[in-house]
Amino acid sequence: MTKTDLTDDPQRFVTAASAIEPGLQVEPVNGRDPASVARLAAWCGKGETVALLGSSGVGKSTLVNTLRGSSSIATQAIRPRDDTGRHTTTVREMHRLDHGGWLLDTPGMRELQLPQATAGIAEIFDDFILIAEHCRFSDCAHGAEPDCAVRAAINAGTLTIDRFERWQKLAAEDNAAAHPPKRRR
Repeated sequence: MTKTDLTDDPQRFVTAASAIEPGLQVEPVNGRDPASVARLAAWCGKGETVALLGSSGVGKSTLVNTLRGSSSIATQAIRPRDDTGRHTTTVREMHRLDHGGWLLDTPGMRELQLPQATAGIAEIFDDFILIAEHCRFSDCAHGAEPDCAVRAAINAGTLTIDRFERWQKLAAEDNAAAHPPKRRR
């Protein structure tokens, strides 16, 4: 998580990001501070290639520059009117680090689609899938149906509503990718 220098309470953002997936490791860094980004070097060791993904202006290129100890990649300041980043990187590019790793800097993206991601979604959200097997109806949408085990687990605090909503969104996106609408002639 870059740009911790822009907030007085970076822990609030770390907590929100950590809630995405149990066990997710979140490293808050100031992308311009070499001491701060040095914690990331462990993932970028000899023989390792790390791809930086994210929206335009989140600090991917700044992070590469800082990890490399250079300013060779063009970056821009955030837009003052809305505090958002500006699209600067236009091509994917590999950058070698002094300690042997490689960084792949990518242009900003609006969305990342993984066609047929069913297996990955099932693995990441296996807790929901296992509990959903106990719903009264096999086609339960986990809304207002009676005896919905997923809703019962959310109400009991065993599952979180945020992860449930992410699961539903990803499953819907995967279903849409697997069944694209037919084009009219």
